[in-house]
Amino acid sequence: MASRTQGDTTPLFGKRLREAREMAGIAQDKLGVLIGLDESSSSARISRYETGIHEPPVRTAKQIAAVLKVPLAFLYCDDDVLAAILLQAHRMSKEARRALLASMQAK
Repeated sequence: MASRTQGDTTPLFGKRLREAREMAGIAQDKLGVLIGLDESSSSARISRYETGIHEPPVRTAKQIAAVLKVPLAFLYCDDDVLAAILLQAHRMSKEARRALLASMQAK
């Protein structure tokens, strides 16, 4: 069974997927096609992932994350603040992420 966010009936993966897809401005059918789904079923499949009827295999989740330009961990993160931190860190250069980690570890 898919985990759900506290106080929400939408499964966690589905909530994060919809959030990332909307941030990217990509329609469900287009996202499905971009990850290799058949055009005739792509919208329905992504909709099922977002509503929690189905959860994709990790391989498919990795493809979705790559297309949406989010870290895979974001799609499974159960803490909204940590999810936002993941997105921000993902957008940073590797050097900036290393510096951030070093400053966090020094405290």
